[in-house]
Amino acid sequence: LPAASGLAEMGAHWIHGPSPGNPIFQLATSYGLLGPEAAREENQQVEAGGHPPLPSVTYGSSGRVLSPQTVNEARDLFDTLLASARAFQGAKELPAPSVGQYLRAEIGPKVPTFGGGEEDARRLWLAVLATCLKLECCISGTHSMDLVALEPFGEYVSLPGLDCTFPGGYSSLPDRMVSALPEGTILLNKAVRTIQWRGSFREEGDKGREFPIRVECEDGDAFLADHVIITVPLGFLKERHQDFFQPPLPERKAEAIRRLGFGTNNKIFLDFEQPFWEPQQQLLEVVWEDESPLEEPSADLAANWFKKLIGFVVLQPPEQHGHVLCGFIAGKESEYMETLSDTEVLDTMTRVLRRLTGNPCLPAPRSVLRSQWHSAPYTRGSYSYVAVGSSGDDIDVLAQPLPEDPEDPRPLQLLFAGEATHRTFYSTTHGALLSGWREAERLNHLFKA
Repeated sequence: LPAASGLAEMGAHWIHGPSPGNPIFQLATSYGLLGPEAAREENQQVEAGGHPPLPSVTYGSSGRVLSPQTVNEARDLFDTLLASARAFQGAKELPAPSVGQYLRAEIGPKVPTFGGGEEDARRLWLAVLATCLKLECCISGTHSMDLVALEPFGEYVSLPGLDCTFPGGYSSLPDRMVSALPEGTILLNKAVRTIQWRGSFREEGDKGREFPIRVECEDGDAFLADHVIITVPLGFLKERHQDFFQPPLPERKAEAIRRLGFGTNNKIFLDFEQPFWEPQQQLLEVVWEDESPLEEPSADLAANWFKKLIGFVVLQPPEQHGHVLCGFIAGKESEYMETLSDTEVLDTMTRVLRRLTGNPCLPAPRSVLRSQWHSAPYTRGSYSYVAVGSSGDDIDVLAQPLPEDPEDPRPLQLLFAGEATHRTFYSTTHGALLSGWREAERLNHLFKA
């Protein structure tokens, strides 16, 4: 952001569940990369359920601040229902195939009772619950909770601890991790075209040594190897696995890639000359008061894409970041946003904030920056979820190395890591890190054998 002095995290933002069970937190602590507040023992013991609430203000689309009591009561109901959605693991019979359908069926009968039966109160409750569903779409990285399978939903594990950020940016962790490697070990900007495996490849002029794998790059360079650990995002595999691997992956693995879910969660950063929010506010929530989770949202993306925005996190501290809001938006609306120009996004955000605050003269942000994870060719989205029609078994199948025959004389040619290969921590950086360690350990065992 040109006008702000701080940094904007385009990808991973928080350490979710910073506590002893989180390897990202453990490494960050050992490298001294976190502030003193983040490492406090009390913070590590808080059971926050994965995404602790921030001090917030909730704006309604009528241009008023909504009653914190109503918002909190509706959110409490949603949290209770969401917790109950995690209880169907291993169930033979399910009330619904997806988390979204289950939640809607539960919301319908409960809202009139909780809202006191008054129509206005009921409508506001439903509008807040619609926002809660959108937030859950951001967390799950999906267009709709109707796409997220109910039975395996409870398999995902949230670690205790109050979420924290890296004062020097998330990249300070991998920077420290690779600093111990000899120079030139890591090659960047080396896009891979194909991975040929189960072959017999030799270096030019070397008659003796034979390799089963040849990694061919877009620039024509090639690397021969005994083992390759593949960590590309599931979105890339969905689009490219058929031509990326030669021979193609076994049908069982290709099916797992097809069945698992992968969606988009984008950020929109807005940089302001002066804040219009109070110093203590860390989250500005957005509720469209005419919406309800019991009704289908409009399919007109051009007219309504911005309504999928769940609100804005205030980047902290302002001394480092300037006055910057970070909005979150998921799904098809998020993907549509990627097709717009910066000017169109900035103008829309200005209109939305003027409407929400009821201030038609609210100064426009002086700059905008947004992620575009869906259109990025090597990601094609943000992170994975267990979709309707898939299960945690598909995650395990995706993680299984190839060739599948344990008696194969050349084992572990292709190993698979990344967040989508961790059955209980998918969608997280700690899941990604643990999966990488898991595959490295597999190779260690092979070399020690």
